Amino acid sequence: MSETIAQREQELVEEFEMFDNWMDRYSYLIDLGRTLPEYPQSERRAEDKVAGCQSQVWFQTEAAGDTMRFRAISDAAIVSGLIAILLRLYNDQSPAAIRDYDAGFVQSLGLDQHLSQSRSNGLLAMLQRIRQSAESGECKQT
Repeated sequence: MSETIAQREQELVEEFEMFDNWMDRYSYLIDLGRTLPEYPQSERRAEDKVAGCQSQVWFQTEAAGDTMRFRAISDAAIVSGLIAILLRLYNDQSPAAIRDYDAGFVQSLGLDQHLSQSRSNGLLAMLQRIRQSAESGECKQT
């Protein structure tokens, strides 16, 4: 069985705790964003843009059997890091697991206290997109 979202969150919390200050954590967040898979320009369609993000974010949801997969990219480094966290937490999870998870990582990682208002709004918009996909089952079959 794959890891639960809560187990993945705990791993992220432990990784972030390795850093003494938020400047180092921001650097780590940027590094995480650099690990995102390629997202071709041809797939950056208007219908996949996330409203509510100050930077540009493209977000796609796909069904992979009984689980969901997400692909996303941003033109901003820290937002790409936030995307990497979201993908790490939610990829390959069932819609029910996603619906039942309370997104506690925002507080656990300290993001609620250290992100600008616009980045917090963008993170919440992406979380909303993930939850809506899980609730509605609207996604492309792979």
